[in-house]
Amino acid sequence: MKKIVFLLIGLTCFTVTNAQNSSKIELTDLLKIKTILQPQFSPDGKQYLYLQQSIIEDSERKGEYIYLTNLYLGDLSNKETRALTSGKLSVSSASWSPDGKYISFVRQVGDKPQVFILPVQGGEAYPISHLPYGASSPEWSKDGSSLHFTSSISPREFLSDTLYNRTGQIPSWNYEKPGLQWSDIKLKAKANPDGNLEEIRAYLFQNEREKKAKVINQLNFQEENFTTSDLKMNAYFKIKILENAKPELLINPFRRIEEMKEHVSGQSYLVTIPSDTVKHPNRVLENIISFFDVKNNTFKTLVEKPGYRYSNLSVSPDGKFLAFFESKVGAVANPVAKILALNPGASYQKVIPLDRVITQWSWAKDASKLYFTAQDQGGVPLYEFDINLNKLRKLSSHEEGVLGFDQLNQQFICAMTKISNPSELYYFTTTEPNPRALTQGNAIWLQSKVLSLATKHSFKNKKGMNVDYWVMKPADFDPAKKYPLLLEIHGGPTAMWGTGEASMWHEFQYFAAKGYGVVYSNPRGSGGYGTEFMAANVKDWGQGPMSDVIQSLDLAIGEGWADTTKLAVTGGSYAGYLVTYMLGHTNRFKVACSQRGVYELSTFFGEGNAWRLVPNYFGGYPWEKPARMILDKESPLTYVQNIKTPLIIFHGEQDLRTGVIQSEMLFKSLKVMGKDVEYVRHPGANHEITRSGNNRQRLDQMLRTYEFFQRYIK
Repeated sequence: MKKIVFLLIGLTCFTVTNAQNSSKIELTDLLKIKTILQPQFSPDGKQYLYLQQSIIEDSERKGEYIYLTNLYLGDLSNKETRALTSGKLSVSSASWSPDGKYISFVRQVGDKPQVFILPVQGGEAYPISHLPYGASSPEWSKDGSSLHFTSSISPREFLSDTLYNRTGQIPSWNYEKPGLQWSDIKLKAKANPDGNLEEIRAYLFQNEREKKAKVINQLNFQEENFTTSDLKMNAYFKIKILENAKPELLINPFRRIEEMKEHVSGQSYLVTIPSDTVKHPNRVLENIISFFDVKNNTFKTLVEKPGYRYSNLSVSPDGKFLAFFESKVGAVANPVAKILALNPGASYQKVIPLDRVITQWSWAKDASKLYFTAQDQGGVPLYEFDINLNKLRKLSSHEEGVLGFDQLNQQFICAMTKISNPSELYYFTTTEPNPRALTQGNAIWLQSKVLSLATKHSFKNKKGMNVDYWVMKPADFDPAKKYPLLLEIHGGPTAMWGTGEASMWHEFQYFAAKGYGVVYSNPRGSGGYGTEFMAANVKDWGQGPMSDVIQSLDLAIGEGWADTTKLAVTGGSYAGYLVTYMLGHTNRFKVACSQRGVYELSTFFGEGNAWRLVPNYFGGYPWEKPARMILDKESPLTYVQNIKTPLIIFHGEQDLRTGVIQSEMLFKSLKVMGKDVEYVRHPGANHEITRSGNNRQRLDQMLRTYEFFQRYIK
């Protein structure tokens, strides 16, 4: 197979102009960006599906903008596409039936998602699931007669379900409600505050159900934007593609199946289950891969390793192989991608020789090859792994990001981000390796825009590791002038930025259009460079990564066009942490912005739902002396008295990943000391505000950052 390289014309130029009457990127251009998702070939390879997410004006709320995702059908022969869905309700998880006659997808019905079926030859889409728990992640059975889907259900809901839990089964794990067991819960007891003990408990539970009290006994009680006293379990259902068919519950959800993939239609499945079913689910991270025999309701362990967990199961079309991830619990490392032979007498495991985070994979029809995408050096290339030859080959460039793909008979369809376009759909084959654009969702409005291109560089850091960084010159760059320079830092800390990553496309272009140079990098701890690089910031969140991003800044300054009196820095999440840590150790920046960050690591353990980062990165918990010393040393709040740089702080009021108390502590500390600080809270916003949050708030945060910078950079 020829290597497929996606070329960018004019990559060595500093800007791209697509029309004579060009204009710069504006703030509200964010609302024009269309994103391609989940492309998929029809079974015969002649047609394809894809989802397109747009941002549209909300007709019911003036000045608001909502996300809308619709389903499209394309034809490779006549090159025509048409929308299959419309209206205000978004769709997700679309896929073809094996015979190509139907398309399944998920759409909201009332307040719950349900699975829909759409006949390809004509007719309206209709819901096939009607469960009160909702339905998601539909997958067709191999013979095409049924759909499998997942519902999210709490133990209390299943305990009281007389349809699917007729025998009154109870969980096998510890209730973790002090002094009580599951058998003590009498769901049929009358609620009476003046009654006997069972009636009092029923009354108290009624208060919980009616949101008058929230009683928390489980360890993981924080979601992204709310706390919950309910544990959620996966319930796996199967439903025949027949009118008025009833869903069949495949496995009691108390078995705690985490993933389930069909092996042989109607007969067997590959599943992951916890390694210990007696401990509470929050306390068991290790799991095993098992073979589930439907007829006999039996499990056979296939893969088990103490201290490890397994995920992302994918069964080959012929049922002979299983691909999966193996991850060490509590470690900072890339998952190892493996292939397990399932045919009798040939059981073996094969490691895919790539120390990277695989983001999606797809089997060749004859199971001879496995295709996948992986984060690598700032891009997300497409790879091919030959099972028999044990040979890995890269099919696309690091300059782009393949953010969704499908393949069939050496045809490829890819949702791709480029430096010149945030998202389009492309098609190519092994005989025609030059990709052909199938959509023009962004290309049309970008024709009138002038863009700044990022130039990739690298250096060796103090550990001898290769660090990549990118420099973008202002959109109206004049070599005779000096410009302010903005240092952008990514979060994670295992995130990866580069020209193959789409989330920052608009922000980078916006600041370049406003006359800023932009520099960003992948410091130690980033993903996309292997496990050793990813773990290089363990017990060193501050000084080491700081030295990497500062070196990238200095190298950009060394090009000679930056005004060193007008340096700015910004970053969110872990990068909010690093921005503030840096401000406590250097006064080089004229102005700074910290978004949804972590500033006091011991408090972060108690407040954020990402609290496991504390033991994973710092070797222990706040009450343990050795760990506490490191947590204090690495916390930006320890150095807050040194901060002299004017700072604007952002946090979503419903952000429970990092926790809003983090920003309150930072703001109050700086305000008490009389520092130049401004604090912005976005009501209702969670940690994803700048990526998938309310669009008014996304615009507000970017514009407010620019306005604050301009107070000091004039």
